[in-house]
Amino acid sequence: MPNETPATLPEGAFDGRQHFADLLRAAFDAASRQQWREIVLADADFADWPLGERAVAQALQDWAGPGRQLRMLARGFESVERTHARFVHWRRQWDHIVACRRCDGPGAPTVPSLFWTPGWCLHRVDPAGCRGVCGTQAMARTAWRQTVDEAWQQGRPAFAASVLGL
Repeated sequence: MPNETPATLPEGAFDGRQHFADLLRAAFDAASRQQWREIVLADADFADWPLGERAVAQALQDWAGPGRQLRMLARGFESVERTHARFVHWRRQWDHIVACRRCDGPGAPTVPSLFWTPGWCLHRVDPAGCRGVCGTQAMARTAWRQTVDEAWQQGRPAFAASVLGL
């Protein structure tokens, strides 16, 4: 049974791009070591996430498998496709466990910047300044999951693993 409570991940405030990226790297690593069943990623565009790094791609490869699910919500995925080649390649390989939705357009809800799991959550309160909080607090995790689920319902499928044409 996977350990859904990441004891090795920090709790509390973070500040700055480097600290944010380091926390994300640690979270992906913990997901692979502890075999979390579900990960939800949300961000306007994932432009400053370390998704294209070799270590993150390897952690995702080690994490992926039966019973896993990755959900991604964004206003747009163009920067992912343009700057995170390793992630795009991994996403194509593991299409059956990855679901992506785009939430944009008039009246669309704001997409939060967060890394969510059943046992730990990182929320970037100020994406421009890369400031936020992370931790295991159940009330915060539940609230952020509800926020993402509501936006998910209003979104539409996006970031297809392949483009089929006639």
